[in-house]
Amino acid sequence: MEAAMGLMRRMPPKHIETALSALLSLLPQHSSDLLSQVDQPLQVLCDVDSGKEFILCEYNRDADSYRSPWSNKYHPPLEDGSLPSPDLRKLEIEANDVFTIYRDQYYEGGISSVYMWEDDNEGFVACFLIKKDGSKMGHGRRGYLQEGAWDAIHVIEVGPVEEGTAHYRLTSTVMLSLTTNNDASGMFNLSGSIRREMNMDLPIQEGHLCNMGRMIEEMEGKLRNSLDQVYFGKTKEMVCTLRPPSEVVMRLPET
Repeated sequence: MEAAMGLMRRMPPKHIETALSALLSLLPQHSSDLLSQVDQPLQVLCDVDSGKEFILCEYNRDADSYRSPWSNKYHPPLEDGSLPSPDLRKLEIEANDVFTIYRDQYYEGGISSVYMWEDDNEGFVACFLIKKDGSKMGHGRRGYLQEGAWDAIHVIEVGPVEEGTAHYRLTSTVMLSLTTNNDASGMFNLSGSIRREMNMDLPIQEGHLCNMGRMIEEMEGKLRNSLDQVYFGKTKEMVCTLRPPSEVVMRLPET
C-alpha cells in the first residue's frame, strides 16, 4: 500500500485514472483505502434543474449518483441519497455563493463547488473544489496554452465548538497540467500534483465560513509559491543546464 501511494504521488494527473484502475485490479483488498486517499482529476456535470455546472468527486457521491450543490438533488435521481442537515445546507448554500466570487477574483473563470456533511465527532466536514480549464478552447482568456487544467481540492474538518473556539484541519491538493505548442518551443508538457495540510484553532465570532475562507486563501498562496519554485523553477533550471542560452561574444572594433 505504501509503494502504491508513492507511485500515485509521482503519477502525472492525466494518467491517474488509468494507474488507479490498474492498482485496484492488483490490490483489490486495498480498494477502499486507494479510492479514499488518491485524488483524481475533477469531472463536471450540468444540473438540469438550475442549469449550472457542478463538480463531481467522492465527497458528493452516493452509489453512482452525484449531488448538486445548487439544487441539492442527485444526478441521476437517487431516492435515499444522503443529504446535509437544514442548518448545514444553509451554510453550504452561502459557501457556494461566496466561493463563486473567490473563484472569479483569483482564477478569472472556472467552476467551483462546495459540499458539506456531518461527521461522527459532533462537527462537520466541508469540501471546496475549483476546476479551471486554461486551454484556448476552455476558460483560458490569454490563449497561451494548448491544453491546461488546474484542479484544487480543499477538505476542512471542523471540530465541535469549545469555549468559542473550533479546531480546523485543512488538507489541500492541487493538480496541475499544461501543454504548449508553438513554432518557437514546439510541444512542451508539464504536470504534477502537490498536497499540504494545515491545523488551526480559531474563534468563531465571525463564523465558520470566514475562518475556512482565510485558511484556503493562505493555503492556496503557499501552494502556488511551491508550484512556482518546484515545477517551473526546477524545470527552467534543468532546461538552462542542458541547453544553456547561446553566449554572445562582444568584440571590440579593430583600430
